[in-house]
Amino acid sequence: MKREKLLESAICALADDWPRLNWEFRDFSLDGKPDKMSQWQGDPQDEIMIVVFKGKHISEPFHRQDFFFIDYAYHLDYNALSAKNDNLITVHEGDCYIGQPFNGYALRGDSDTDDIIIIGVHIKKETFFREYLPALSMDSDMFRFFLDPQTDQFSDECIHLSFEKSATVRTLLEEMVIEYAGKQEDTQRILKPMVLSLFMYIARRYRQEKPVVSTDSLSGRIVQYIHSHPESVKLKEIAEHFSYHPNYISGLLHQELGKTFSEIVLEKRMERATILLKGTDLSIEEIAAMLGYSNNSNFYKAFREYYHVSPREYQKLQSR
Repeated sequence: MKREKLLESAICALADDWPRLNWEFRDFSLDGKPDKMSQWQGDPQDEIMIVVFKGKHISEPFHRQDFFFIDYAYHLDYNALSAKNDNLITVHEGDCYIGQPFNGYALRGDSDTDDIIIIGVHIKKETFFREYLPALSMDSDMFRFFLDPQTDQFSDECIHLSFEKSATVRTLLEEMVIEYAGKQEDTQRILKPMVLSLFMYIARRYRQEKPVVSTDSLSGRIVQYIHSHPESVKLKEIAEHFSYHPNYISGLLHQELGKTFSEIVLEKRMERATILLKGTDLSIEEIAAMLGYSNNSNFYKAFREYYHVSPREYQKLQSR
């Protein structure tokens, strides 16, 4: 079967499944106000779901959900009602709308001509943290966006990005639709690296589109750089990046900030460690590796010296 026919068949098959997904919303209260929570809508064994809406009208009830999602406007535009400031966002064809767990939103759309087609990628929280967060951690803003729901359970942020209609992202999503519609035993294993590629394209576009917060001082720019690469940054690397001698960089940081290069790197690593310990189910060993510690005992020692408790004790204190 030619790819065009295969793709059309896959889109129709998943669109037919849309009404049969688990649309039961659990009632709960947020700050005394009634709200609704969406459950995982497909096979409980799946870690990744690909869903497709195809139709001329969509009007979801406002709700939250306990998973990460990426919605892609495949054909025509639609609207997304966000909880943040009751904001109605127009998601144009070729755009992605990305939400965190507990993000409040609802899809809205009407068309008098062609069908609106939305491709959705749903990812379980534990899968996201283990499979994708490490790869996204080098972008500090995106890293914090994806961990916001863990530190602020009902964070209502979203990411809205524009992609060209001919972008690789579109083709990648089409392949994911074809794979999921013809689900086989190894489909989840095949989808995982495809979703990672999707996140990498999203991260690239996010860096291109987000406002650049610049600082005039060299020391400020150096700290920003360290903040984005605390797990791997070296003094020599920073010196090469900013075209200064390592001794000059070291002296400048101490003179203007009162801290050594190593102290600043440790501070940024420990900040990230607390976010991961508090906000994910990653093991301490996995967190240590994400922060650039090849030896777990070095991480334990550094954390205890910095916070005066062990990583495990810190987790217990946070869970009280």
